[in-house]
Amino acid sequence: MQSLFIPQRERSLKGRSSLPTFSTAFEEKQYLTSRPRSWFMVLTIPLPFLGSRKLNIPVPIPPRIYHIVLTRCGPRRGPAIIWVAFLLLFWIVYAFSRRYGSQDGKWPVPFTSDPPTLVYSREDLQRIWEWEISSGHYQSSRKIPDKIGFESPLNNPGIPRSKVPSSTLPNRFRPPSAKIRHVDYSIGIGPKRVYLDIQSQPPHVAYPPRPIPGSVADLDVVMDHCDFSTGKYVRDCLEILRLGGGLDNGNRVRRGQMDDWKYIYMEQSQAENDTTPLPPRTPPTSGYNQRASNEDIEAGFIFRDRALLENHPHLPPPIPYTPSVALSSPCDEDYPRVYHMFWTGPFTDKPYLALLSFLFTQNLGLHLPIGTPLPKVCRPKFWLWINPGPAASVPNPSAVHDMFDTLAANPWSSPFLHPRFKDVIEFKLWNTTEQLDNIPEIKDEWRDFEKTLFNSGGYVINVPQEAKQAALDNNKEDDPLEGAREETKASDPSPTNVAKGGDDNMFDRLGSKSASSYDRLSVILSDMARFILCHRFGGTYLDADTLLLRDWEELWGWKGAFAYRWSRLEKYNTAVLRLNKGSALGTFLFRTALRNGLDFHPMTVSRYTKDAYLEGLLLRLPDALFDSAWLNTEEYQRDRPPFPYFTEFGHLFETPKVDSAAPQALGFEGFFRGAYSYHFHNFWWKPFDPARNWPDLGQRFIKGETMAREKLAQEQSEPTPSGQEDREEHVSSDKRDLDWAAVLKRTFESYIRGERPNMYGEWITW
Repeated sequence: MQSLFIPQRERSLKGRSSLPTFSTAFEEKQYLTSRPRSWFMVLTIPLPFLGSRKLNIPVPIPPRIYHIVLTRCGPRRGPAIIWVAFLLLFWIVYAFSRRYGSQDGKWPVPFTSDPPTLVYSREDLQRIWEWEISSGHYQSSRKIPDKIGFESPLNNPGIPRSKVPSSTLPNRFRPPSAKIRHVDYSIGIGPKRVYLDIQSQPPHVAYPPRPIPGSVADLDVVMDHCDFSTGKYVRDCLEILRLGGGLDNGNRVRRGQMDDWKYIYMEQSQAENDTTPLPPRTPPTSGYNQRASNEDIEAGFIFRDRALLENHPHLPPPIPYTPSVALSSPCDEDYPRVYHMFWTGPFTDKPYLALLSFLFTQNLGLHLPIGTPLPKVCRPKFWLWINPGPAASVPNPSAVHDMFDTLAANPWSSPFLHPRFKDVIEFKLWNTTEQLDNIPEIKDEWRDFEKTLFNSGGYVINVPQEAKQAALDNNKEDDPLEGAREETKASDPSPTNVAKGGDDNMFDRLGSKSASSYDRLSVILSDMARFILCHRFGGTYLDADTLLLRDWEELWGWKGAFAYRWSRLEKYNTAVLRLNKGSALGTFLFRTALRNGLDFHPMTVSRYTKDAYLEGLLLRLPDALFDSAWLNTEEYQRDRPPFPYFTEFGHLFETPKVDSAAPQALGFEGFFRGAYSYHFHNFWWKPFDPARNWPDLGQRFIKGETMAREKLAQEQSEPTPSGQEDREEHVSSDKRDLDWAAVLKRTFESYIRGERPNMYGEWITW
């Protein structure tokens, strides 16, 4: 019996190949040679949720090649290979068009979506580096990026005097055959450092000693022990911060040589230094562009627009570097010790706790009689900038008077108006127009961005036209006290002067009442405000969701700029930001931000410094110093977590039951001991102490407490307490296991009431 073979062109059974099949090789060859040649074929892509429908896409792939690939690779791998090859071909065409058809003439970097931000030439970046180093703002031995292109080292007064090693001699001292292209170091010409062994001495071991006035933190040592990029643990970092700062008072269990853990030092005066001659001052490298070849003049730089680079930045003369021991007074006017904080809307328990933590930890002299100066101590100040209306509101001539009336009537803020805190806490009114007009780098151009002033990471919020028109109309009114109010203009919280749209409209919103009603505009405005305040006045900016945990004396002694690391990412978080007044780095940041839509989001600022190779000038400190729980909340380092162990930021306010014994047992001394501050990441709507959600500061401030308790009782429809006996609830009404937030609040309040000393054993004197 003979079998008849019939060729099948396609197989329709599910799961089988759609390729044509043939009974003989002759038939297959005849089929392939008889087909018309084509350079295109149609690929089909199934459309999800549309049943059997498919999308046909013509691609420049000859069917013959398609057939060969499917024959050799199979029906499953073949189409995938075809698609990868097609995408690769598309990328090659795009890359060549960018390389030879664009103005920059650069090969594109694959898998990047962020456009370049650089607006300065290499020569200008050299000038910025030179200004910062000459001012002593680079107190580090870390390498200068080779891309900056210095041909000879700069003298650095911020690091101790050193001899130039033979392997790193300047080019002019090296034979032609051994010349190097660029140098990546600076020559120390500064005072000698003496590293301190800080410990509490018996019998005074109940509290840690205050840092020595004028001491400085060696942040190179801190980076060596705390940098997440090198695999360091937050837990180990906090131990080194505790021991090096003497915060393990009476509880030092480590034995042995710990010189490598000392990170706080004092600078000697010039008379105490050695007499080694200073190395010759190297000339500025502004002539680099004339000496370099045209091919590599800007090698390694990707510009936002090469044809529209910024003009040379106008920089003042470098700040003369003066060690603290050589100052005529404890404070250096070039480096004011001011904490800045920005707040919009009604005063709540969040800035209240921030100010209490400031009073509890910093060296303010509150243990001395009023008016007694602190010997050899530069007392820091806290400037709380208030924008009482919504972020998009318009100027109000009576804002100064209104602000203080509001603060005096608010129980959370009124205690800080007490004369005892007059010299350490100041409330200042924020006005966006006035602040931007006092930044020389952008004062003539920022109004071009009025419509897009709220720009965060490229996400722009446009203020409605009616709000803008209301601002213009209001500005036409004459203010007879304009001169007197120049420094203190603010925004009017009146709903008639802001954009309409309901009480919870984004442009009317005052504060954040829940996770769903977040005051986004104020957060975006604060992103810009922190750079304005630090560049204009100097000092350190703190987000309002920050609690200070120790004295910052040695951080104030370090003269460079810094922020801290965004958890696992090599980005900045500017919840803590140090930026020197009128610095070259500040000029760079403002001009770069202006050319990039006035975007001051920390992720965008990270791109500014990275594109310009200026990350060394804005040091990215480990988050262990200011945000010790962050890595744990993102599921990192949970094998050896710090204490307390937070897997969510909300655990500060609602401590898990399994860990709820720790807050009362250990108290403030057990809360991330060693860290300089703690950032609890928003949660504006959660009270620190739900059971006692009022300022509990004793009889001296009883009026505000009564006011807060009456308001709380009305909101909860409870009878208003009256009389001293009724004001003190029975302890059984309190929460059985107190959360960390409640313990911290009550600890700070007990210091103000005079029931305990502060962190360093000092009792407040009224």
